[in-house]
Amino acid sequence: MHQTKRPVRTAARLALATGLAVTGTLFAPVGPAAHAAAPAATVLPLERAHDVAAVRDRVFVSGGSTSTSVVVTSATGAVTGTIGGLPGPTDLLVSNDQSTLYVALPNANQIVAFDTGSLVESARYSTGAGACPSSLALAGRRLYFGYGCDQWGGNIGVVDLSRQPAVVSTGLATEDFYDHPILATTAGAPSVLAAGQPGLSPAAVSIYAVGTGGALTFQRRTAHTAAGSNLRDVALSRDGSTVYLAQGAPYGIQAFDVADLNQQSRFFPTTAYPNAVEVSRDGTRIAAGSDATYDPDVFFLRLPDGIPDASVELGENLVAGALAWAPGGGRLYAVSQHWSAGAPTLHVLPAPAA
Repeated sequence: MHQTKRPVRTAARLALATGLAVTGTLFAPVGPAAHAAAPAATVLPLERAHDVAAVRDRVFVSGGSTSTSVVVTSATGAVTGTIGGLPGPTDLLVSNDQSTLYVALPNANQIVAFDTGSLVESARYSTGAGACPSSLALAGRRLYFGYGCDQWGGNIGVVDLSRQPAVVSTGLATEDFYDHPILATTAGAPSVLAAGQPGLSPAAVSIYAVGTGGALTFQRRTAHTAAGSNLRDVALSRDGSTVYLAQGAPYGIQAFDVADLNQQSRFFPTTAYPNAVEVSRDGTRIAAGSDATYDPDVFFLRLPDGIPDASVELGENLVAGALAWAPGGGRLYAVSQHWSAGAPTLHVLPAPAA
């Protein structure tokens, strides 16, 4: 497939205490970060974009509810192909061993699985009529999905991959969600599942314990107004002890101790309208994003204190939730799109040196 590239706009910058500098209109690593891969920006053959996921040698970008495609690129951002014929691909999730890509298809009430090497479909799971599965999370051999097609019709379901054939169950949460809940799990603590409530202000996040057979037991919920407004993304620390929230306000990433959700334990400032948060595979860093038109859009933050390593201005708006770390942590993938027109762009950003 023909690859079209455009440079990051002149306004783009990678700053703060990293040793990463700008040469012309492209980022160039210098000093301690000289080993990092060069940044790149590639226009994607999509009208809109929804999510991004990465394995060792490939990156996947979904086209969203009005699309039928997932675009496939190399690790450096070169478009290599497309997975087509998908009715409205939205959320993407890669298995812990990187062998399987899961794609949520809310328009078809299905979740489809692909082999990340061959790109051949390996399984398809029906979530039931009127489910609209829209967010995905793995806890061991159980694939959880947040679903909901209409107001107050949201809930949580699971595909039990430990059984053959896999068994799908819905209605695991005792509460109904206003919209499909945004789910987060972590391989380091598969007994913890976080479920965020989008579409409401104030927002809320609930913690569930994953039990025998994949059953969920409600543990606690954030106090009223504690989670801010307009929740856009949720992530868990690698040990499952901290949940991170990206929401329209306040302007930063909020951290809550999973054991006590009454008030934030830490706050990491960004720019206006935070809309993405992603924890690195080794758990030492956070990538945060904002829907900021003229200010930096992506932030590299060191844990546990959120010390800023770098910020990046993409030149257009970051797509909500569209950040993904490369498995080795050396790159961050970000998808942006102008709010009014134009195709989305995949940005390959070198991570600052540790």
